[in-house]
Amino acid sequence: MTSLSAGWVIPADGPPIRNGRVTWADGLIVDVSEGPGDRHFDNAVILPGLINAHSHLEYATYAGFGDGEPFGTWIGTHVVRKRALDFADMVAIATRGAADSLTAGITTTADYSFSGAAAVAAATLGLRAIVYLEVFGSDPAVAAAQFTEKRAAAGSSPLVTLGVSPHAPYTCSLAVYEWCLSLGIPVGTHLAESANENEWLVAGTGPMAPNAAILAPPTGKRAVQTLEPVLGPDLLCAHCVEVTADDIALLAARHVPVVHCPRSNALLGCGVAPLAEFLAADMRVGLGTDSPASTPSFDIWEELRAAIYAARGRARRPDALSAAAALDLVTGGAARALGLSGSIGTLTPGAKADVTVLSLAGSPYDPVEDPVVAAVFGGAPERILETIVDGTTRYRQGETSWHEVHSTASAARARMLA
Repeated sequence: MTSLSAGWVIPADGPPIRNGRVTWADGLIVDVSEGPGDRHFDNAVILPGLINAHSHLEYATYAGFGDGEPFGTWIGTHVVRKRALDFADMVAIATRGAADSLTAGITTTADYSFSGAAAVAAATLGLRAIVYLEVFGSDPAVAAAQFTEKRAAAGSSPLVTLGVSPHAPYTCSLAVYEWCLSLGIPVGTHLAESANENEWLVAGTGPMAPNAAILAPPTGKRAVQTLEPVLGPDLLCAHCVEVTADDIALLAARHVPVVHCPRSNALLGCGVAPLAEFLAADMRVGLGTDSPASTPSFDIWEELRAAIYAARGRARRPDALSAAAALDLVTGGAARALGLSGSIGTLTPGAKADVTVLSLAGSPYDPVEDPVVAAVFGGAPERILETIVDGTTRYRQGETSWHEVHSTASAARARMLA
């Protein structure tokens, strides 16, 4: 058995434990209680391994491409840049994304992968992942061929579960969504991310129109209504910014899990998703960083704070989203959204031994009054002392370095800029 202790343990499914200890064996947690562990961390908090419910590891070095462009033309910019890369480049970039995730305290990521490289990267560095292989088009047979090719490239690993992602209602037909959902594997999509999306779907106009050759035909309906026949608990939907009250009611009635990506939505000028309304409707909601293609980093701590700022600013109430409710979006709530409740997201006996150790030494929250508030508002990648996945340390501050990972990813970015 192995045990760690710290000034506080936040189990996420119960109250914080002062001077707490987490013990595991064979990759599973066996005890969470008070007392000293084999190793003790002063001025620190032990949390469940954090869950990033929406990422694109393969875009880890795409930062700044098309900044300030409308959503539709921004997509076009990225399509062009991506053509300069081969699969090895994509693996190099995705491995940088996996390293950045572990450094931030993320132990599980739900990744939408264009090539399958994210699965290779996660397996290489020991990051737990659901990798949704992206497919595009109107013909299910074409989507099936894409999926087969990408599944072969992705390989297999005990820590990686392969799923499928019909990319979005503006790039995939309803028939493709139906085919994806028939496979019996995890399915995720982008939904109602921007007004540009609805402009294309309703009228075939707007900034997306120049990309018509790679888009699905307009449906005459907004995004949520376009997918109405396939909406259900097995379709994970990222973003959901451009939604009406009726859309929210439909998503809630169909038990559709949603992922909130506040930094991406803000920086792309898409708006602010109605998180408070999702939570009030008792929807399953996780938090996602998206990727440096649209946000500065895989820093899940900054994403947590962005969610709080946006929710409180939108509602003009300081209690619109508490620190505890925000933390749930990257722990137990995210696990529920991904259909993995009880396995990850909490420090519970029987759950996977995915653990994040966060130092608060020298932060404005030290000495700690409320460990949840201190973690949410004081957390940062540079404060992560250790990230443990399946009982194995994948990152340890001061010991783990990925110099070659960074340099090869930077070289791939340079090829996109040539």
